[in-house]
Amino acid sequence: MRLEALFADLESQFEALQDGDLYGEVADRIRAEVGKITVLDRLRGAVGTPIRVELRHADPVQGTLSRVGKDCLLLEAERYEEWLIPDTALTAVHGLGPFAEPAEGAVAAKLGLAHLLRGIARDRSPVTLFCGGNPITGTIDRVGADFLELAEHPLDAPRRRTEVYNSRLVPTQALDAVRRR
Repeated sequence: MRLEALFADLESQFEALQDGDLYGEVADRIRAEVGKITVLDRLRGAVGTPIRVELRHADPVQGTLSRVGKDCLLLEAERYEEWLIPDTALTAVHGLGPFAEPAEGAVAAKLGLAHLLRGIARDRSPVTLFCGGNPITGTIDRVGADFLELAEHPLDAPRRRTEVYNSRLVPTQALDAVRRR
C-alpha cells in the first residue's frame, strides 16, 4: 500500500511539473510573439476606431484612424480634416483596442509617408505643416526621397505666384503632422 501511495504521489508531482513546464513554455512563446508586434501593427488593429495621438512638437490630435501605411497613419478628424502623421512623431496613442494586425500585402506595405505626400502634392490641396515650431501653411510643390518643398501662402488663398511669400524645404524626419481640410 505504501509503495502505491508513493508511486501515486510521484506521478502527481511529475504531472504537475509537466503542466508547469507546458504553461511556462506557452508563456515564453506568447512573450516572443508579442515581442514581434510593432506600433504600426497595433494601429492597424484599430483602423476605424476613434483614437487620440500625442505628438512630439504639436498638440494632441483626435479622430478616427482611417489608414495605416508603412511609416505613417491617417486620421479623419472633425471639420473634414485629415491628419497625416509619421510614426516617428508619435509619443503616445490612446483608445486602442486589444488587437494587432500585420501589414496587408506587398502593395500596402510599400505605401508610406512619401507616397501619401506625393498624392497631396498632386491634388494641390492647401495644408498646414507641423514641424517643431509654429504651424506653416501652403501647398506642397514636390516631394523627394526624404524631403518636401512647401510653397508658403495663406491657407485661405489659392496657390498663386502673387500669394506665395516663401518656398521652404522640410526634411520629412522633421515632420510631426500634415493637416489637410
